[in-house]
Amino acid sequence: MAGSAEIICIGTELLLGDILNTNARFLAQELARLGIAHYYQTVVGDNPDRIKQVVAIACDRSQLLIFTGGLGPTPDDLTHSTLADFFGVSLVERPEVLEDIRQKFARRGRTMTPNNRKQALLPEGAEILTNTSGSAPGIIWHPRSNLTLLTFPGVPAEMRQMWQEVAVPYLKQQGWGQSTIYSRTLRFWGVAESTLAEKVHSFFDLQNPTVAPYANNGEVKLRISALASSESSARQLIAPVEQQLRQIGGPDCYGADEDSLASVVGDLLKTAGATLAVAESCTGGGLGSMITAITGSSAYFMGGVISYDNSIKVGLLGVNPEDLASQGAVSAIVAEQMAAGVRDRLGTTWGLSITGIAGPDGGTATKPVGLVYIGLAGPDQVQSFMHCFGATRGRDWIRHLSACTALDHLRRQLLGTTK
Repeated sequence: MAGSAEIICIGTELLLGDILNTNARFLAQELARLGIAHYYQTVVGDNPDRIKQVVAIACDRSQLLIFTGGLGPTPDDLTHSTLADFFGVSLVERPEVLEDIRQKFARRGRTMTPNNRKQALLPEGAEILTNTSGSAPGIIWHPRSNLTLLTFPGVPAEMRQMWQEVAVPYLKQQGWGQSTIYSRTLRFWGVAESTLAEKVHSFFDLQNPTVAPYANNGEVKLRISALASSESSARQLIAPVEQQLRQIGGPDCYGADEDSLASVVGDLLKTAGATLAVAESCTGGGLGSMITAITGSSAYFMGGVISYDNSIKVGLLGVNPEDLASQGAVSAIVAEQMAAGVRDRLGTTWGLSITGIAGPDGGTATKPVGLVYIGLAGPDQVQSFMHCFGATRGRDWIRHLSACTALDHLRRQLLGTTK
């Protein structure tokens, strides 16, 4: 069936940011997997007039409307009643739904309250979209020609189960989902989005697969998406484009999809049979947290020292107090001594250190907030790298960039490519 889908999420709590809208993300990914075109998403509060306005717009531009939320028993659960009113039909109590709700309450040792009866009221002519785990059923409805409505409760676990068990088979039976959209995301560190975009701009004109750039949390991503009859066919379309983009990106391309700098560094350390220890100041354990978030990191990560105070730098890491006095804690020589000290004391192949000014206070004219030194001590040499991350995006941003950039320096050393 030709046409596009639109996701409409109902709930004032979503508008207020009290709840993260994971349903929209899940459904978007599922539509892509089925190869169903999807151009719009809307979030609207629990207000009948505004819901109707959203539905009116969606009906003019999409053929498959997918609703989540507003199917509960409380007064602010308005989805089915508002849809029935919009399309000019009555709500009809469905005895089979009512009995299903009663049985579910009985199995849980509870008595169904009168307000739950509301959940058995469905628009006249709608089919039931079965909910095997919760009390709120959804609907499959064709209120107009060339228009299909699917409704789901807002509870993510219930919505996902109903989607997989009922909605996907139904959509396929109706001719939706005859192809698939598969995406592969290349990840880059150490290159600006504008710089990378200039290098690969010719790829942005491709039609199938398509290439699109994204930047967040200090890294740049290139998403390659292909439409094909199957995932394997889509992968074949993507493969040559991915190879070309990797060659252009060079060592700035550190991985793909679910890779992280920490996971890639971990794989390189395991391959080399090497071990790592870290010494942190301004990141306060953030670097070690990234590393230990990777399953199996105990094979190569020995531990770390959070040397926040200068006495710890001297006493545990062997930093020269004269260098601390003359150069300051945020300096190349202290970063190098921290890295070498943690390497030697923990007996590892590599030592990685971070010392900097994360702010918002503590900066000076010569050492502003955002100044960070990263130390790297390996089997043969000790070196340091200076970075000025700036103060505009705040303390957490500086700490995040510091930890990721430290991992990136180690990654490049393990690969034999320096920045």
